[in-house]
Amino acid sequence: MENERKMMMFCLLLAAISSPVFTGEWKASVAKNLDALVTSCVVIPCSFTHAINELPHSRLRGIWHRSTEKEQRIYHEDQTTILENFHSRTRLLGNLGQCNCTLEMIEIKDHDNGPYCFRVELITGTETSKTDKFSFVDSCVNFKMITEPPKPTLIPPKTAVQGHPYTITCLVRHTCPSHIPQLTWSRGTAEEILEVHREIHQGTWEAQSTLTFITEEKDDHTDITCTAGFFGGRTSTEQLTLYVKRTENYNHIIIPAVVGIGTAVIFAGLCIFMMKKYKNRIAELQSQEGTVWNRLSRLSRRREVST
Repeated sequence: MENERKMMMFCLLLAAISSPVFTGEWKASVAKNLDALVTSCVVIPCSFTHAINELPHSRLRGIWHRSTEKEQRIYHEDQTTILENFHSRTRLLGNLGQCNCTLEMIEIKDHDNGPYCFRVELITGTETSKTDKFSFVDSCVNFKMITEPPKPTLIPPKTAVQGHPYTITCLVRHTCPSHIPQLTWSRGTAEEILEVHREIHQGTWEAQSTLTFITEEKDDHTDITCTAGFFGGRTSTEQLTLYVKRTENYNHIIIPAVVGIGTAVIFAGLCIFMMKKYKNRIAELQSQEGTVWNRLSRLSRRREVST
């Protein structure tokens, strides 16, 4: 009797511990539709919830499979159990213990369109019970296959003014945040470039690069190119022609006027100097003529007296 009582107490305790796991509601949140660039990569955002806030990672196993075909696995921790076409192409980025089931797929093929669903298994011992397996077949992802990489978008200010800072932004959207597209410019240094990466909505991200530089006269009618380099080697570019408005100045008026005025002043000064010199010379000559005339007059008077 005592042993039966102990066994019953043990079963009740086990039921109390296990009941939240078995009776709790499992839900998954997966991006429904994602663009997938052929030869590149895609990250599928995924999370799941349960009555227990945090489950032990060691007791959880995450599996991704094709739609309702649970045995056609595209991800499993045991690579030998997945479809040969997906060997070394998928990896779990999320931490299952934190209810994160995010999956990365690389080297995208043009037939990898899906749909793909997530499945979680809760290991209770050496075996996995059927009630511990949950496939979220109502929350699967489909890929829209893209054969050409997205083109960057350039956002310039309205006008470039000579001698003033000019800022131009290049941005491109993608679905692979684990391998962010590299944005490069046809000009500029690292100090002139600012990069930002942000999520637009579930599964879609935006890489952004901002270039700021001081425009010069030589920049007028030059081309600026932004290149987006995607994982897998694909690239796309966007280009614009820069038109620089010259700074308003009146040098073409002021400089000739100053030169003209300066020349006139110098010429007037020379004229005044020459006039003064000429007058002084005339005065000297007149003075000398007066002296000679006086001498002749005195000499003439002397001769009259002696006569």
